[in-house]
Amino acid sequence: MRRCPACAVDVEGTWTRCPLCATALTGEAVESPLPDVPLRFSRRRVLRTLFLASIAVILVSFLSQLLFNRGLAGIGVLRSVWLGVSAMWLVVLMAIRKRRNVAKGTVYLVVLIGLVCVYWDYLSGWHGWSLTYAVPVVCGSSIIALLITVRVMRIEVGEHILYSGLTMLLGLAPIGFLAFGWVNDPRPSAVCGVLSLLALALLQVASGPEARHELAKRLHL
Repeated sequence: MRRCPACAVDVEGTWTRCPLCATALTGEAVESPLPDVPLRFSRRRVLRTLFLASIAVILVSFLSQLLFNRGLAGIGVLRSVWLGVSAMWLVVLMAIRKRRNVAKGTVYLVVLIGLVCVYWDYLSGWHGWSLTYAVPVVCGSSIIALLITVRVMRIEVGEHILYSGLTMLLGLAPIGFLAFGWVNDPRPSAVCGVLSLLALALLQVASGPEARHELAKRLHL
């Protein structure tokens, strides 16, 4: 059994450094008495689901661009869809790599990408593409990615409820852009707002009592 010379304690398992003081252990390793706990989800399944969803979204974007609006100037619908797919991949890959605070990281990601797009639009002369396309698409795709990860990875409500609700509320921000007349095309903002409302309703229906309990506990209500 390995031993920590600094703490004078025996350490079971495959530790190479003391879990108390990080001092290098001496002696031979022994099998850990604690069983290995497997993941409750399959990384391959998550990536396969996201890949199929991405392909479907891209195909729909190509079809829409071909049928409805071939000559759209600026960032356009097609480039916005690619931005949304990229945001989905960032959210899901972040969730797979670091399960804790997935929804919190999603909120930071949405705010960061949104601010970068707005600033980029401002520096390039302000054509309005950031509020018209980029922000609604990033918000909507992040909500979809969050729903996918929570469902596939079976994350408990208590681990994501507060920031998931905040992410969905951020998805309602484009409705404000639409109300103030800051957008050139109302469709992305309207779709993002409807998606946010549907996600909030789904959260309420799927786990309403548990969600209210967690919110009351976390907000000290």
